[in-house]
Amino acid sequence: MQIEANGIKLEVEEHGPRDGVPLILIRGQGSQLVHWPNALIEGFAGAGFRTILFDNRDVGLSQRCPSDGVPGNADAILELVRAGGELPALYGIMDMAEDVIGLMDALRIERAHVLGISMGGAILQQICIDHPNRLLSATIVMTACRPFEEVAGGDPAARLAMIENLLVRPRSLQKYSDEQVAEHAKWGSPGYPMPEAEIRAMAERAYARGVDDEGMNRQVLAVSKAPDRRPALRKVSLPCLVIHGSDDKLLPPQLGREIAAHIPESEFHEVEGMGHIITPALSPVIVETVSDFINRRAA
Repeated sequence: MQIEANGIKLEVEEHGPRDGVPLILIRGQGSQLVHWPNALIEGFAGAGFRTILFDNRDVGLSQRCPSDGVPGNADAILELVRAGGELPALYGIMDMAEDVIGLMDALRIERAHVLGISMGGAILQQICIDHPNRLLSATIVMTACRPFEEVAGGDPAARLAMIENLLVRPRSLQKYSDEQVAEHAKWGSPGYPMPEAEIRAMAERAYARGVDDEGMNRQVLAVSKAPDRRPALRKVSLPCLVIHGSDDKLLPPQLGREIAAHIPESEFHEVEGMGHIITPALSPVIVETVSDFINRRAA
């Protein structure tokens, strides 16, 4: 279903009991709600949560947010980076955090448990900072709290390489499917692999809904402009669980430990064999870990 949140239209799905405690899931950069494994959704719904998924702005069936002053073309963005120019961004992580608050308002949800992965984990950190009164708990997964430049390595060449790795160009279904398989091989969870046939089936569902290169690239710009959240996280007083994979090759686990070190009384949980993708096989581990945390700390 489509809802209006923070002045834009977002595509939303709900699973589980309508009267269950709300649990909102926030996806990472470039991905859609169909990238959540059914095992994860069904696991949370089966645990009694009113499980809410949505497409972030600029992906899937949610509203596109172009601007004449903000490039979406990968080559134009890379030209700016190589020239040392300032990267413009129409919106940022703070705006996407307001999208989630707008979603909650539209669904008449006063407070919720929220889980965010990668870029979604950055969005969730911002909600912890700006809207702690709207959260029952926060589960921050496979992400970082330091500025993009520091995550990228702190020098122009490393920054360029990371941006180039994230940017995408127009693709056919075959090309997109091949790239999804390659991403699982490079960034996936080696202890919890996903069969290639299932990866390609998920890619087909995502492509049919809308794989928009310029929208995905605008999300990259938003991530690249994200602020240093470390000082503000020290003031967060919420039940917070930080989950990171021991085999995350995109964002190493020390970045997750850093988040937990800055949030008072948070818990850090490192999952052996987990990389930068939650696969169907990994889903029961995530459901059990999050459910246990909520039952102990935020029930």
